[in-house]
Amino acid sequence: MTYAMSRGEREHFLAQPHVGVLSVVENGAPLTVLIWYGYQPGGRVIVITGRESRKTRSVRAAGWLSVCAQDEGWPYKYVTASGPAAISGPASHADQRAMASRYLGDGGAEEYMAWVMASGEADEQIMIEMTPQTWLTVDYGKLG
Repeated sequence: MTYAMSRGEREHFLAQPHVGVLSVVENGAPLTVLIWYGYQPGGRVIVITGRESRKTRSVRAAGWLSVCAQDEGWPYKYVTASGPAAISGPASHADQRAMASRYLGDGGAEEYMAWVMASGEADEQIMIEMTPQTWLTVDYGKLG
């Protein structure tokens, strides 16, 4: 019996707002950090982060990253997608607000954006885009 998800199942799962885990090779070892991400089935994984962050520098150097999303409640499920990644340019305030809204709801996104704007960080955000090429998936709900 296989616990792997079909293409449609994995893309639907990854499109949900899970807190993601980003991994990228850095000096021979992985840098692994929690992230917010965006994904639409058939598209790219989008991460918004600081222009000079450690994540950005590592992705720029490696050109490849992995993102894992999981449901830690029973039945356990996870999706890991890996592929080539590139910096796609500045993240607009609208992009940042949309990502915050995905995780915090509209009210929380407005509070988050007010904080980011006041801190001056809003204009220092970039987008990283990753095109999934390899997938690992498990859905223990398929146990029966």
